[in-house]
Amino acid sequence: MSVRVVLVDDEAMFRAGISMVVDSQPDLEVVGQADDGAEAVEVVEQTRPDVVVMDIQMPGLDGVAATRALGERFGEACPRILVLTTFDLDEAAAAAIEAGASGFLLKAADPAFLLAAIRAVASGSQVVAAGATRQLWERFRARPTRPPGPEYDELTERERQILRRAAEGLSNAEIAEAEFLATGTVKTHVSRILSKLGLRDRVQLVVYAYEHGLI
Repeated sequence: MSVRVVLVDDEAMFRAGISMVVDSQPDLEVVGQADDGAEAVEVVEQTRPDVVVMDIQMPGLDGVAATRALGERFGEACPRILVLTTFDLDEAAAAAIEAGASGFLLKAADPAFLLAAIRAVASGSQVVAAGATRQLWERFRARPTRPPGPEYDELTERERQILRRAAEGLSNAEIAEAEFLATGTVKTHVSRILSKLGLRDRVQLVVYAYEHGLI
């Protein structure tokens, strides 16, 4: 089955170019387009995509507000959101991650990297513009923390350890090696952690860990 994609950008020519690139792939399909955040919510309602590629700077409802609106409207059924930004890291990109985006990359990124990023977020992985990962997480680290809620109490000690490992940026294979587990077992644990904490992907898991002082 193809990964269903919605494109959101106020520049029609840019959307057309991205649409051509995405539709050239046998496993990807553009199912809708919108020129602002408000229209994006309507298009997602109509098309139910797997991934939304969203410009962060738009008139009216911008990418951050639209990301938040999609999360509030669709909850756990919200598609993965990949935001596009002009800069490696700015407040808007960080705000989009906090609002629920699965990652961000530069609008000037190579088309092949964009395609890989769409596939990655569709599979539940995080995507952060090259060179910005450490800056992004350090920005979250610098913010005040608060104790985790009752949802954290639902985690087993093993799940808490795997949460910390994942939040430190380790892959499933690296966690498996560190914890002497099978990679498939780690994948199962990560899925359970996300479910218990009400998170959609590993990006939100990292933000959760920083917000609650777990790493």
